[in-house]
Amino acid sequence: MAPGIPAAMERPHFIGIGGAGMSGIAKILTSRGAKVAGSDSKESPTAGALRALGATVHIGHAAGHLADDATCVVVSSAIRADNPELVRAGELSIPVVHRSDALASLMEGARPIAVAGTHGKTTTTSMLAVALTELSLDPSYAIGGDLAGPGTNATHGEGEIFVAEADESDRSFQKYDPEVAIVLNVELDHHANYASMDEIYDSFETFVGKIVPDGTLVISADQAGAVELTRRVRDQSALKVVTYGEAATADVRVQKINQRGLTSEVTVVLNGKYLTFTVSVPGRHYALNAVAALAAGVALGIPAHNLASALGKYTGVKRRLQLKGEAAGVQVIDSYAHHPTEMTADLEAMRGAASDARLLVVFQPHLFSRTQELGTEMGQALALADASVVLDIYPAREDPIPGITSTLIIDAARAAGADVTAVHDKAKVPEAVAGMAKPGDLVLTMGAGDVTDLGPQILDHLSS
Repeated sequence: MAPGIPAAMERPHFIGIGGAGMSGIAKILTSRGAKVAGSDSKESPTAGALRALGATVHIGHAAGHLADDATCVVVSSAIRADNPELVRAGELSIPVVHRSDALASLMEGARPIAVAGTHGKTTTTSMLAVALTELSLDPSYAIGGDLAGPGTNATHGEGEIFVAEADESDRSFQKYDPEVAIVLNVELDHHANYASMDEIYDSFETFVGKIVPDGTLVISADQAGAVELTRRVRDQSALKVVTYGEAATADVRVQKINQRGLTSEVTVVLNGKYLTFTVSVPGRHYALNAVAALAAGVALGIPAHNLASALGKYTGVKRRLQLKGEAAGVQVIDSYAHHPTEMTADLEAMRGAASDARLLVVFQPHLFSRTQELGTEMGQALALADASVVLDIYPAREDPIPGITSTLIIDAARAAGADVTAVHDKAKVPEAVAGMAKPGDLVLTMGAGDVTDLGPQILDHLSS
């Protein structure tokens, strides 16, 4: 049976309850019978879904939203100290719990799989959730995006397995004690919290050190940062390390990946036997994510051939190369990619899926600090497109950094030979893109901000 409700979580109040990570925890608690309340800055389908489950969701932040009998206040690293509900919690001496601690408490008594890495966490966690559900194992899961199939980012299951996306951005993944941990890749990102690769490695080493005795680390044998992390942690006692990838030394070796339009066929060598299965999303990186999921499931004792078949049922996650629609012979696809490695992977995946199509990208940079550190590489990635429109930086939780604008990306893209247009008014993008697009083209809206809202608007302009 799945764990119940920790005492501190009986009447939680979530500040920013509509966020991907926060809403998932709130959904699980509500499903377990907790009296969940919270607030968010704006109305959303997520807020509506939480209300339908029985949660109380306020729009806007105000001290009066916090009930006096709340057992705790749950926050993420994005919540600022002057938030009126957080201030009120201090006045009432209500305990404040970080999102990661809340999630860790939900995993107590379960068999946790924690999925970490700079890229691919949401996809790999989702693949596991879908496959384990398909195998009637009824897992609980908490994901940073909505599955295309079940249409949710979290579920309370009655089975013993709990699959969770483990976020390194604020070091919160160090709170978990997984039986199996996946590390997909290790790169420098989240520059407001990490100053160097050494800090990144130290953080991931701490995460790996939290794996329970006799637990398993599943880690890439291909990506340089993951290989270095493997070297650093191999000597930890009571830790089994399983590598996966295309490297000849991988324990779960990928023999070949055949891309077939918007799907891939993957053949791996596992325990000396060949196993072939289908991944129903395009791109080599997604195929490798599926192999990581396969290795993690096998580490829990699930038969490989059953897992391989079940992984074929995965149909994607919202915002991960999600087809938004087609109009006037133009397909519009949405991508969450916001780091140069992710951008390159998604652009190459779309090139492979439709090699004869023209690829037009609408890119919205995410965070001033990320643009400051990686803007040149973002621009170079855009050179893979036939033409791009670049928006202003989406600030999210950050204040502006003097002199850091999307011009940094645009200049780098043009230096790499890219055709790039700057559009500062987001409202003008749909008309501009519709004017550029021709039948047979692919339009990719790309970024972690509200650029996703533009897909339907572009389709409307194409239809008119």
